[in-house]
Amino acid sequence: MKIHPLARSAFVTGATGLLGNNLVRELVARGVFVKALVRSETKGMQQFAGVQGVQLVLGDMADVPAFSRALQGCDVVFHTAAFFRDNFKGGSHRSELQRINVDGTRQLLEQAYDAGIRRFVQTSSIAVLDGEPGAPIDETCLRDLADADDDYYRSKILADQVVSTFLETHPDMHASFVLPGWMWGPADIGPTSSGQFINDVVLGKLPGLLPGSFSVVDARDVAKALISAAEHGRRGERYLAAGRHMTMQDLVPLVGKIAGIKTPTRNLPFLLLYVLAASQELYARISGKPILLSLATVRLMRKEAGRSHFIHTKSQQQLQLTFRPIEQTVVDTLEWYRGNGWLPTVPAGNAR
Repeated sequence: MKIHPLARSAFVTGATGLLGNNLVRELVARGVFVKALVRSETKGMQQFAGVQGVQLVLGDMADVPAFSRALQGCDVVFHTAAFFRDNFKGGSHRSELQRINVDGTRQLLEQAYDAGIRRFVQTSSIAVLDGEPGAPIDETCLRDLADADDDYYRSKILADQVVSTFLETHPDMHASFVLPGWMWGPADIGPTSSGQFINDVVLGKLPGLLPGSFSVVDARDVAKALISAAEHGRRGERYLAAGRHMTMQDLVPLVGKIAGIKTPTRNLPFLLLYVLAASQELYARISGKPILLSLATVRLMRKEAGRSHFIHTKSQQQLQLTFRPIEQTVVDTLEWYRGNGWLPTVPAGNAR
């Protein structure tokens, strides 16, 4: 399957991220030349060493005009970049979220249109959807902006509104939305929250099992969904790529079994999590280092518990979306971290 017939060249934002780098590799494998937006040339060269058909474009979504000339000659934009409180920094990041996720998306659309690009795929999020705990949720279950207590959730809703408004005023522009869940997968050099989490589990840093539920998906499957949205997605439509409903009581033992380690069995109450998160945010402010848990994350887990039963019928029918087994995702993620020196080849301490 090839991308839209006009797409010989694609522009990918957030190219060194977990989703972005897997998308770039999938595009290149399909014969598409990729201009990859990177904030760090060193990180870009590290991520794409030996990958042919990739041109690194140095730039930042906080200043879209600075790299806008690189959009010239591209047929499609895949927008995967977003600010999402990297590595659980804690604290408030509302201004960065507005500037990068919302204003940056608006500027990217405008500059892409001016460059002659008429096909745009927006990486949205399950954050824009809502429903009752335990109830099935599909693309029609939009979250009201007034109900978006979390700043990141709010920024994703506003970013999607930017795209929808642009479509209303530019009838010759084609854009669609892909809504991922909690993405896991190899080549997560950030690392994102999932990469940090799997490292913390394997290295014995997880004090217990967190409450709440999640929708876990392989970033490589989301990358394929983005490409399929460019090929087959309908203008202005949303497509879920959220993955599998899981709890930490499901996920952590699975990681432990595959990694060959013992994992915690104690369930942590929310009151204790609030205390831990507050102390970790204090540590983050003093040290500047990433933390496992922020207060915003705890509040989000409590509010969203049970709201991760997503229905993929539309994506399966229109995008031919499929998901690989989560077990394979965990295996591949662990192998990548071990192969790149993040984790010991033979886990220390709790190895069985």
